[in-house]
Amino acid sequence: MNRTYRLDDGRQTLVLAAHANRLPVVTYWGPTLPKTDDPADLHAAAIIDVTGGMLDEHIDLSICPEASRSFPGQPGLIVRDTDGTPLLPKFCFASENHDGGLSLSYSDTENGLTLTVTFAVDTETHIITCQTTLDANHPVHLHWLAAPVLPAPQLSDDMIDVSGRWCGEFQLSRTAWSPGMRYRENRTGRTGHEHFPGLIVPCRGATNTLGEAYAFHYGWSGGHRMLAEELPDGRRQIQWGHAARMETDAQMQFKTAPLYITYSNTGLNGCAVAFQRHLRDRIVTWPKPDAPRPVHYNSWEAVYFDHKLPVLKDIAERAAKLGAERFVLDDGWFGQRDDDTRSLSDWTIDQRKYPDGLTPLIKHIHGLGMTFGLWFEPEMINPDSDIHRANPNWALGSEDQTLGRQQKALNMALPEVRDFLYDRMSAILRDNDIDYIKWDHNRVLPMPDAAQTRGSYALIDRLRADFPMVEIESCASGGGRIDFGIMERTQRVWLSDSNDALERLRIQHDAALFLPLSVTGSHVGPRRCHTSGRILDIGFRAWVAAQRHMGFEMDPRELDDHETAVLTEITAWWKRNRNWMQTADILRLDSADVAVIAEQQMAADKSRFVVFAGKAATSVQIAPRPLRLTGLDPEAMYRIDLINRTSAPALSRGTPALKSQVMDLSGAYLMHRGVTLPWSFPERMWVVEGTKL
Repeated sequence: MNRTYRLDDGRQTLVLAAHANRLPVVTYWGPTLPKTDDPADLHAAAIIDVTGGMLDEHIDLSICPEASRSFPGQPGLIVRDTDGTPLLPKFCFASENHDGGLSLSYSDTENGLTLTVTFAVDTETHIITCQTTLDANHPVHLHWLAAPVLPAPQLSDDMIDVSGRWCGEFQLSRTAWSPGMRYRENRTGRTGHEHFPGLIVPCRGATNTLGEAYAFHYGWSGGHRMLAEELPDGRRQIQWGHAARMETDAQMQFKTAPLYITYSNTGLNGCAVAFQRHLRDRIVTWPKPDAPRPVHYNSWEAVYFDHKLPVLKDIAERAAKLGAERFVLDDGWFGQRDDDTRSLSDWTIDQRKYPDGLTPLIKHIHGLGMTFGLWFEPEMINPDSDIHRANPNWALGSEDQTLGRQQKALNMALPEVRDFLYDRMSAILRDNDIDYIKWDHNRVLPMPDAAQTRGSYALIDRLRADFPMVEIESCASGGGRIDFGIMERTQRVWLSDSNDALERLRIQHDAALFLPLSVTGSHVGPRRCHTSGRILDIGFRAWVAAQRHMGFEMDPRELDDHETAVLTEITAWWKRNRNWMQTADILRLDSADVAVIAEQQMAADKSRFVVFAGKAATSVQIAPRPLRLTGLDPEAMYRIDLINRTSAPALSRGTPALKSQVMDLSGAYLMHRGVTLPWSFPERMWVVEGTKL
C-alpha cells in the first residue's frame, strides 16, 4: 500500500507519496492541481526509468534520503553512536497527525531513532513551513540533519543564492545546474554577510515579473548549510540545515530550524511577496502593531565615541526639526568606552560622560517629541574590561584566539553569562525610559556552535518577556544577522553598515526578495559617505532611505539650507505615505536599462503605488528606456504623477509628458509600454506616484 499526502494553499500544491512504509518522496510541487488528480497516480507517473549503469530499483529521493538504501547522493542524515560508530538508519512509517498541518513520524528500531517531519501551510502568505526532528533513545552525535528535502525543477538552468560582505550585503549569485553539488556553508556562528540562507530556483525564462520560480529560506541565526545537487540520473535535490558538526555534545534530540518554501507563477516577485508578507504578518511580533514606523535618528556617524551632552542635545534638536521621531544613542555611553578596545560587557553608564546618568539626555529628547533608544552589544566582550578580568572563562574559544574588532564572544551557552547580561540590561531598561534597543554583533564566532545561538535566543526571549514594549533592532556589523529566526525576536534589521546611497540602492533591491519595508532600516548618511568616500546629492540619499524604514545617521550640523529643505520635504513625504507603504508589497521591476534599479511598492488594496527608479550608472543609450510596471489591473485607469519633476537637470531639454503634467493611463499600457521618464544624471532617483481611478 502507498501512503499519499496533499497540501494546498490556493496557489501551490505539494504532494508526498511513499511506497509501503518508506519515507515519502515529494512527487509534485508546483501550481495548484485539480482535486481530481489522484496522488497515487502522480506518484506512479513520476517514477523514472531504469537502464544500464543503475541499480535495479529506483532509489527514493525522499524527504530524508537514506544512505542505507543505496541513495547515490548526499543523505539527509549523518549520525554516529557515542563510540564513533556510524549509524545507518532505515526508517519505517510509525504515525501521522493532521492537526494544524501534517506531521509524519518514522522509526528505526534497530538504532533507536525516530524521525519526525512537519509541514504547515499558510493560505494567505503562500508559505509552507517545514521542519525535521530526530529523537534517539540514547545519546548520539549528529554530523548532519537536513530539513525536509525538496526536489528542484528540471526546467531550470541555474539557481540564485545570496553572497556578500561587510558593506556589500545581499549580492545575488547565479550558478548553472550541472552534475554534482552546489555546496554553501556558513561557519561564522551567525547568519553571516557571506551566505544569507536563501535560495531561488527560477524556471527557464523567469524574470522579476514573469515565469515560474521556487524559493527557500532557512530561519536560523547560527551557521547553516545549503546543498543543491544534481544526481547522475538527472534528479535534483535541495537540502538545508545547520552547519555540519554544530552540535558538539551527544544528545537525544536534534531539530532543524524551520525551512520556509514557496512556489510562484508570477516571477521572482511572487516568491518575494510571499516572504515579505510572511515575515511581516506571521514572524515579527510588534510591541505596538498599529503604530506607524517612526523616523529614526542614530548618533553613530555623527559623534562615534565622543559623547558630549550639549552636542547630543543640539544634534537631537536638529534631527527633530528634520522630522525624526526616535533618537538612538549608539556605542560609547558605558564603562570607559572611548574607542572599541575597552569596556565591552561593562554595561554601566559612563559617569565621566553622563554624571547624572542618561536621564538629562532622555528628558531633553522626550521634550522634543522623540522616543529614546540605546545601543548594546550583549554577546561580546573586550579583554580590556572589568568583566573579562573578573571572569575570563566566560569568553568563548581559546585564550590565544584572533580578536575581531578588539573583542571576543561571550559563551552564551552558560546560564551565568545570560543571567549577568540580563541583570545589567534589565537594570538599564528599568531605570530609564527606553523603547528601543539596537542589538549589535560585531564579530564572527571562533567556531560554529548551535548552543551559542540558542543561548542568544534565550536571552532575547527573556528580555522581551519582561519588557514587551521595547522594540529591538538586529544589527551585526550591518547585515550579518538577518533571518527569520532572529526576526521572531526583533522588529528591525540594519541592512548594511554602508550608508552610501548608491550601494544601498542595490542592496535594498536584492534584499527585497525576502524582506519587507517595515523591518528594513535605511538611513540618510553624511554628505561624504564614511565607508566609501563617495559624495552624493541629498535628494538621492533621502529618496533611497525613503524606500524603506527611513532614518538619518549623520551630523545634521553639516547640512546647508538647501539640504535641510530637501531632507525635510522628503521625510514629510515618507510620513504621509508610511501607513500604506509599511504593508505594501515591494515588486522588483524588470528594467530595460541595466543602469536603472527600479521597484514598485504596491498598496495592499492595490489602490495606489509608488515607483522608485534609481539610476545607478551612466546608461549605454542616450535616452531613457520606458520602464514597465507590474501587478496592475489592465482594464483600470491610473493617474500617474512624477512627484520630483523639479529635480530634472538642465540637460533634460525635451518634453516628456510627465515632466510637466499628470497623466491618466491604463494598466495595460503601463505594464506593456511603461512610463517614459525624463533624462537624468547618474546617482539620481525618479519617484512616480500612481493612483487607481
